Amino acid sequence: MLICPQCKFENPNSNKFCQNCGASLTHKVCPECGTDVALNAQHCDHCQAECGTVWLAIVMREGIVRTEEEDRADETDEGIMSSPITSPSFSSPLPVNSYLDSQKRYQLLEELPALEAGADKTEVCIKVLDCQPYQRSLLEVMLANQQQGLVTTPAEASQVPSLAKPYIVLQSWCNLGIPLIHDAWQDEDMQVVLLEDRTKWQSLVEVWHEENTNSLQIINFFYQMTQLWAVLERVNCRHSLVELSNLRLDEDQSLALQRLYEERPSHSTHRLLEPTEAATSDTETEDEEEEVFSIKVLGRVWQALFRESQRTQFGSILYLIGDLEIGKIQTLVQLQSRLEDVASEIENESTTTDVVTIAIPKGTTAPTVLQLDAYEEDMDSKGDDMPTVVLPMQLSSVDHAGLTDVGRQRDHNEDYFGIETQIQALELPHSQTLQARGLYILCDGMGGHAGGEVASALAVDTLRQYFQTHWTSNQLPTEDEIITAVKQANHVIYNDNQKEARSGVGRMGTTLVMVLLQDTQVAIAHVGDSRLYRLTRKGGLEQITVDHEVGQREIARGVEPSIAYARPDAYQLTQALGPRDDHFIVPDVRFLEINEDSLFLLASDGLSDNNLINLHWQTHLKPLLSSNANLETGVKSLIDLANHYNGHDNITAVVIRAKVRPSTEQQ
Repeated sequence: MLICPQCKFENPNSNKFCQNCGASLTHKVCPECGTDVALNAQHCDHCQAECGTVWLAIVMREGIVRTEEEDRADETDEGIMSSPITSPSFSSPLPVNSYLDSQKRYQLLEELPALEAGADKTEVCIKVLDCQPYQRSLLEVMLANQQQGLVTTPAEASQVPSLAKPYIVLQSWCNLGIPLIHDAWQDEDMQVVLLEDRTKWQSLVEVWHEENTNSLQIINFFYQMTQLWAVLERVNCRHSLVELSNLRLDEDQSLALQRLYEERPSHSTHRLLEPTEAATSDTETEDEEEEVFSIKVLGRVWQALFRESQRTQFGSILYLIGDLEIGKIQTLVQLQSRLEDVASEIENESTTTDVVTIAIPKGTTAPTVLQLDAYEEDMDSKGDDMPTVVLPMQLSSVDHAGLTDVGRQRDHNEDYFGIETQIQALELPHSQTLQARGLYILCDGMGGHAGGEVASALAVDTLRQYFQTHWTSNQLPTEDEIITAVKQANHVIYNDNQKEARSGVGRMGTTLVMVLLQDTQVAIAHVGDSRLYRLTRKGGLEQITVDHEVGQREIARGVEPSIAYARPDAYQLTQALGPRDDHFIVPDVRFLEINEDSLFLLASDGLSDNNLINLHWQTHLKPLLSSNANLETGVKSLIDLANHYNGHDNITAVVIRAKVRPSTEQQ
């Protein structure tokens, strides 16, 4: 199946255009100049920008003696992973532009050297170009089937190489920097794994060299390593943290791994020691060799990072690394506690007052491997009780996009939205600051022509005018001020209903969801069933608002959800602006802090109905967190998605992307 890049609709492989939205399935648009480029082209013919989908291929050969029974099984089984892919011979070099697979999908961008067969594993990493990037890989199909509860056959399982299994096991931990796997296959003694190409990501060593990398950021990197250590321990891949060149940073400056390295008996941490220390360590006993992957290795990795960058180790870290080496710190929990203490010391010495959490969200303190399974199950329940490492944060960018559509069944649009922003940037030789204020409003009207569309527009305009005169400082309005603004909007619509003597269902009204942003502070207000969602890489998708409707009211009273929504009036609104006077309006108001890159989505029910956002956020929202993603295109894709699956109502979406970074001013 071909997955449309615009609407994610599944198309037959023979299609040249998406049968849902009409997007091309044979060409893509160059991100630099807008020229149409063939899918199998690495560079744009017009501007030479890189357009191709490139994967990092790990190719490994090991001496494996196969039985006649295994050979016969491969000949008879037609598993999903077996028949389509047969690796070419790797006994001689493969030149550039040849293919890694017999289907001629993955084209070599560099020569693949000959891999000699033998008792030991021989492994190389090369880059390949995906000539069919819109087609789901066979591994993706198999994993998707597993998620849907379909049983993997023995033939399918046998074709998944052992090299791929750690990536598959840890795929739910990709938010902690685990590499994403795209495809994998095995042919006799050859194993091939294709990963997201992170070779161009900034290396941690490079960041360590930079003068503006401050102590709190360093502590934050250490803490992220402890998180990764616990995750990697379960698949015996902790050596991934020992290879300094393997430590990368994503666009959010969070620690990530370029690939996984399996722990083998020959692996040693001697390379992390000074030359004189390494010479001495050659005489270490086998008992000491068994300690290679105790947590004291993390201290040696940190020492190596300081040596590589020629940075001076500060006192608290010196003591911590020393205690690791002599065994005073023996568990991850103890180590993380010490890191939190060091962060607190640094923070107390700082003059910065705006300190929030980052990179280590509440509830994600990394346990030992024995605790990991339980940790996965009750991570959400631990919540705010867990300690955090704190860093001061500042806004680095804020973008938005909004779009409304009449839908496929209505003849007029009663939705309305408004966006008003003020952004002030200051750039100096050694610092950059961004101050931003944003007001984002979405209303879904009711009452028909000259009713709902009037009410929604009145609400947006009234709120805009109110905050233009009452939001003058560099702080968010108070809860009382926000409630007053909402009630004023209700008052305007209510008076119009009274003036026109509207009654019953003829009275116009509107829902409301509103976001007020001041730098990294956010206020939210809502009335009705228009929703606000928040998406972060570490927290995933979260619905911030709770619909004001009969079903939710009954659940709040203790009624079972299945009973509450069995009522015929379950989806009837309990609150809306306009139909009744101010005494009946009790808006929900919340305040949040942005302590990691966040995407906020304001959605009318035409978009959120039928659980649409929850089902499709990973394909339609998660990519928009990237700075390179075009929000206007993303919002259009959301509207198209809603028209395809819903379409019975007006559809409106407003997306806000706020990116933050650690503040360096206190250093």
